[in-house]
Amino acid sequence: MKTMNWLIRRELWEHKGAFFWAPVAVAGALLVMIGGGFLYAIFTTGQFQFQVGGDQVLAIDGLPPPMRARAAAIMASSYLAFATPLFLVLPVVVFFYCLAALYDDRRDRSILFWKSLPMSDEQTVLSKVAVALVVAPLATMAVGMASSLILLVLALAAGASKGVNLIAPVLADLNLYLSPLYLLSFLPLYIIWALPTVGWLLLVSSWARSKVFLWAVGIPLVTLALMAWFDFLIGRFAGLEIGFKWFGEQVVARILGGLVPGIWFSEAELQLLKQQPDGFDGGVVLGVSYGTLASPAVWVAALAGCAMIYGAMRLRRWRDEG
Repeated sequence: MKTMNWLIRRELWEHKGAFFWAPVAVAGALLVMIGGGFLYAIFTTGQFQFQVGGDQVLAIDGLPPPMRARAAAIMASSYLAFATPLFLVLPVVVFFYCLAALYDDRRDRSILFWKSLPMSDEQTVLSKVAVALVVAPLATMAVGMASSLILLVLALAAGASKGVNLIAPVLADLNLYLSPLYLLSFLPLYIIWALPTVGWLLLVSSWARSKVFLWAVGIPLVTLALMAWFDFLIGRFAGLEIGFKWFGEQVVARILGGLVPGIWFSEAELQLLKQQPDGFDGGVVLGVSYGTLASPAVWVAALAGCAMIYGAMRLRRWRDEG
């Protein structure tokens, strides 16, 4: 356990900029842009406006009690949406981290030093998996929660400065306190869906001699293109299909896009979530999300990801060249 803890700290020391400063920089930009708008509303005399329910624009001055309650419910349940850009940065950071995780050690031959220490290849690879699947998402969540709370405070202050004080109803709404717990509850689901991508990227990182990105992205995309071409030819002359669409949706999308939060939502499920009039119901969103685990394909893909991680461990054992 001490060895694993030390290995994870090593990864954080070496990639502090990607895992900490990148989300902090994005959060800072959000605070400047969105928070600046709220501050402008506070210190100007114009009417403060916001949208509730599609295209309807509501002035915050003189809201009737039902509309006040609805506005407070939306703010209390949806304030973490301010952090959405951070969760778009997360898959990019983790994607390139996994690509370089095992390749860089071989390129600069530092793998010879690390192998001289009393730590196994399994521990080294698993530490990188833990950083990609647990540490990086938790760091992003922490920064996202902090920045969202700051923006919520500014939004409440802006509303209060324009005549309607929503601070009390927002603080009394249980969703204000449950939203961070709902967000943390997505972590196990994210890990399961991200396993194929992390496994594939680490496998490529462990054996590619150069141009890791081209290998990781090129192999599935070229395979998909060849299958589409063969499908066209076979369908044209023999009336058969080899299922390249299924391969693209179930294989290529899973090994290249599994790090994107919310990839488990289908179009129908997204439409269902959009129909919630009073903000996000965390229980409903969690129920719909974890309902995707009923599909055997999800578990087959997760097992394939674990198999690829094991393959990366075995390859690291003998692939020492730079």
